[in-house]
Amino acid sequence: MRFATVLLPLPYECEYTYSIPDVLDSRAKPGVRCSVPLGRRKMVGFIASISEERPSGDYEIRDIERIIDEIPVFNDELLDIAKWMRTMYFTPTGLSLSMMIPSGRKESEVSPFYEPASFKAIENLSEGQEHALSVLRSGESRFYYLFGVTGSGKSEVYLRRAEDMIKEGRQVLYMVPEITLSQQLSDEVYDRFHGRVAILHSSLTPSQRLKAWHEIMSGDIDIVIGARSSVFAPFRNLGLIILDEEHETSYKSGNTPRYHARQVAQYRTAKCGTEFIMGSATPSLEAWEMMRTGKLRRIDMPERIGEGRYPKIEVVNTLKEKRNISPELEKAIRKALSEKKGILLFLNRRGFTYGYQCRSCGTILTCPNCSVSLTYHKKSNRLVCHTCGFSEPLVHVCPECSSRDLSPSGFGTENIEEEARALFPYARIARLDTDVAESGKGKTQEILQGFRNGSINILLGTQMIAKGLNFPLVSLVGVMNADSSLSIPDFRAEERTFDLLHQVAGRAGRYRDDGFVIIQTTQPFSPAVAAAADNDLETFYRKEMENRKATGFPPFSRLLNLTFRSISEEKAIKAVEDLGKSAYELEESNSAYEDIEIFSPSPCPVEKKARYYRYHMLLRSSSASLLLSFAHKLLDNYKAPSSVYLEIDMDPISLM
Repeated sequence: MRFATVLLPLPYECEYTYSIPDVLDSRAKPGVRCSVPLGRRKMVGFIASISEERPSGDYEIRDIERIIDEIPVFNDELLDIAKWMRTMYFTPTGLSLSMMIPSGRKESEVSPFYEPASFKAIENLSEGQEHALSVLRSGESRFYYLFGVTGSGKSEVYLRRAEDMIKEGRQVLYMVPEITLSQQLSDEVYDRFHGRVAILHSSLTPSQRLKAWHEIMSGDIDIVIGARSSVFAPFRNLGLIILDEEHETSYKSGNTPRYHARQVAQYRTAKCGTEFIMGSATPSLEAWEMMRTGKLRRIDMPERIGEGRYPKIEVVNTLKEKRNISPELEKAIRKALSEKKGILLFLNRRGFTYGYQCRSCGTILTCPNCSVSLTYHKKSNRLVCHTCGFSEPLVHVCPECSSRDLSPSGFGTENIEEEARALFPYARIARLDTDVAESGKGKTQEILQGFRNGSINILLGTQMIAKGLNFPLVSLVGVMNADSSLSIPDFRAEERTFDLLHQVAGRAGRYRDDGFVIIQTTQPFSPAVAAAADNDLETFYRKEMENRKATGFPPFSRLLNLTFRSISEEKAIKAVEDLGKSAYELEESNSAYEDIEIFSPSPCPVEKKARYYRYHMLLRSSSASLLLSFAHKLLDNYKAPSSVYLEIDMDPISLM
């Protein structure tokens, strides 16, 4: 009889030994899932290894009850990554594997892009693209960064390099930050290569994902396109990883394990000898520092290709403006409509207004489950919490002072849509935000296609329309509230504002030389707004890096955020204070941890979320290895009190 080491998806690190019954022996192999008993429970586990010898020790070894997979669903590389994530992200190995691997069992027909590979002829490259490709082909590094303006042709360079790898018989992973982008890119890749392409993202059913997973693992897929989780795809012969729009925060997982796809890709590259290309017009400050120190080979692509030019940008001070659409923006919209050009109106906020406020006592109506304001949606005439989903009919009486003088404060996409329809009654206007996207299958693609072909004149929306989508007819972009993200209490606020403004401005003039952007703001002298208006990236990065260095925040330090949440505020406070006391004692007892900085426990900026009170403690160090060592010593044997949950976030992108 043989014995299997099985990893289980439990909240603690563990390996269990099970015996393999003779009837299952031929199907049991490392990399397959199995059903095993654990106490009175049945669990799905992962066979990590098989031994001919019984482990030492006088204890009962129970049988594996069922083998789930005919062929393995993970390999040695994925097992190694899962073990690394145990150290890096404080997630047990079995739990990481369960997150990586699809749960589907049936192999349905899902591979929509599956044909013999052949390559289409494509047009000539620009000088900037030729230079970038020659550097990549030189082999002088394995870690590259395409620092290119929007419209400089980074995607073509990615695909050319992917073509090189596929011709050598190697596989390619092409990561993008959003599912919408995945679909757009997959269409382009399919048309271009007529090759073996798979898409991996969270909207696939488990069975669809498992089908693609097996094809990738067997080597039947040449290119995988996917969002964050595709970084765990089980390649047989991976040659290239592409991470487009590297600055996007959606590459960081908000759930356990709280991994960053960039960091996982860097680890895979270092371990497996692949090539790793990142790219963006607005690199994260972490990537900027890696370029400065030579850890990434920077390749500049400063010019737009074809007839595209970086747009002219005008900043409009709306501090005293009563309308959402300023006179300057209205004039520009009328001109663009008369010339039959496309118009994008961007607002980084869903809903009709920011909130609903009592004009008598100043009370802003907030969610009963969260410490955030409710958003008024005019179409449904309801107040909605965009944090937990709570909603209620519009309130007409102030809950604090009983006044009936309540009114909206701020504005949202529905509000702007209403104003635009009143100002431009003959224009064909569409709104695209998460509410619209979730209203029906295919609605997003229908709106985007209508805007591309000109049947929609004005497209207004939220962050969805700012990210990498290409619209040839667009000549005018209006940014409605450029400074809204500056009020967020987070050290990355300026960086995120600059990223967003620069990216959304890049939608104008990509295919023509008459692009025009109007930025409406109440803070025209903000460094982020001013730098975006002047297209002065180098100055912005230099000043922001100086600020980060002076305050000791990333990329000049590493952070670990420990967040306690509980329905009982008292329990959350006690838990964070007790762990804080243990942290101070550990630091004082070991001189090796002198560089560890412990921030006093405090309420999270969003103190209550979905009925849970939230308190956190931040750890900081200039050394990642020292910070991880300290945190593991503090947490490896720690168990949170009952009804209190601990979230461990290494390198958090937000402290909210």
